[in-house]
Amino acid sequence: MLLKDVKNIKEVVLTGNDLSLEELVAVSRYDAKIKVDPDAIDRIKASRALIDDIVDNERVVYGVTTGFGSLCRVSISKEDCSQLQENLIRTHSCGYGNPLSREVTRAAMLIRANALVKGYSGIRLETLNVLVDMINKGVHPYIPEKGSLGASGDLAPLAHMVLPMLGLGDAEYQGKLMSGKEAMDRAGIPTIRLVAKEGLALINGTPILTAMGTFALWDGMLLLKQSDIAAALTMEANRGIIDAFDERLHTIRPHRGQLDTAYNIRSLLKNSTYVTHQGELKVQDPYSLRCVPQIHGASKDALGFVKEKVDIEINSATDNPIVLPDGAVISGGNFHGEPMALPFDFLGIGLSEIANVSERRLERTINNSLSGFPSFLVAHPGLNSGFMITQYAAAALVSENKVLAHPASVDSIPSCENQEDLVSMGAAAARKAGEICFNVRRVIATEILAACQAIDLRAGEGFKLGDGTQAAYDTVRKTNAFIAYDKDIEMFKELEKITDVVKRGDILEAVEDKADLKFF
Repeated sequence: MLLKDVKNIKEVVLTGNDLSLEELVAVSRYDAKIKVDPDAIDRIKASRALIDDIVDNERVVYGVTTGFGSLCRVSISKEDCSQLQENLIRTHSCGYGNPLSREVTRAAMLIRANALVKGYSGIRLETLNVLVDMINKGVHPYIPEKGSLGASGDLAPLAHMVLPMLGLGDAEYQGKLMSGKEAMDRAGIPTIRLVAKEGLALINGTPILTAMGTFALWDGMLLLKQSDIAAALTMEANRGIIDAFDERLHTIRPHRGQLDTAYNIRSLLKNSTYVTHQGELKVQDPYSLRCVPQIHGASKDALGFVKEKVDIEINSATDNPIVLPDGAVISGGNFHGEPMALPFDFLGIGLSEIANVSERRLERTINNSLSGFPSFLVAHPGLNSGFMITQYAAAALVSENKVLAHPASVDSIPSCENQEDLVSMGAAAARKAGEICFNVRRVIATEILAACQAIDLRAGEGFKLGDGTQAAYDTVRKTNAFIAYDKDIEMFKELEKITDVVKRGDILEAVEDKADLKFF
């Protein structure tokens, strides 16, 4: 699906089974509305009726008529079941750090709502509707980013998500942070009192770590497409050899990402006269140009694996216990974050490699001994530094990514009196992937800016850009003019502008109108 098509999604119907990544982004980033599939209502009510029966008959069921975690041995009276759920939210809301972004918060709420729609959680329809109304009316709970072990899911941050539903905590509404009660009142959403099982149904599961990782994935997918664009521009700036992207070469090593990347470069460079063939100017290019299909392609395959896992997770019931239609209530481990922790660690590794190779192409373009351009793409090197320090800054981000790419999922600290004795650290894996993605964006943006500067230095040589790269170049020049050749400027301002262009996807949208790009 093209980026512009995602932005045009206006409503998403939650069935619990077929929420797509694109729909999640449309709701979370572009404020598409949601509604519960009418066919799901009977399932939700039937599941709730089973919980009511358990409470009425005082059956011993974990989290309904018992305490939580290692306190499962403590029985809770029928009269205290509701207080148990509110206590759960109050005590578990002990997260720390900066708040989750607006879009990640909305994604987490959406993922939780979609899980509840499946009808395995025993929640009341009216409670689910409050969560839906909060998404549609823009009440966003203040959720600290740290505090989840990814063990019984994201207990601490999800508790913060629930607080405003009870008239507690804090929330953002219409751009202002206020008390949860005030935000709900202003939006016209009634607060609620939880009943048996509902608190557990709302906070037991993986929505927070999945939401963080899903946006790292989505933005990473956009960056991978834009990394192909950056590489194509650098190819033209350096008069690279197009033969290395010949389809015949890649069909005999047919990894999907490799094939897609070679296709993308050919599509972007169609009709370009900047590119050369073997033997015209040189025999072969360095790896950072010649091996773009293999390097970018490997990262695409990594992200493809992660996407498969995300597609499953955002349509799964991850709370505990699970209420089955036949009346069975099973206390299991669907809340455990391990199935997503490993993929999100892999996501961080896959994204890191894209910045690694982008920084190498940047260096090749601004280094006089490698490119033939004036040192650092500027006149009077020595008096002027031009693009010199852009490579330093990119190298710093690349190096930081190498630290962040160390897997979180290999660690575990037992919790809850050793009842939860191996935890996933999935939230840390997802958060690190997001930080890596943030760094990668700046590196790719820097490469694009330098490539366009180098292309302009060839003005007058009579060459023509490719169909796709011309669209990319034109988009860059709408915000970033050619950087003065003979006088240094405040470079960070140009870098901020081009980074914003990459973040918004302006270049990608322009290119998608002119060239076919493959990658999901």
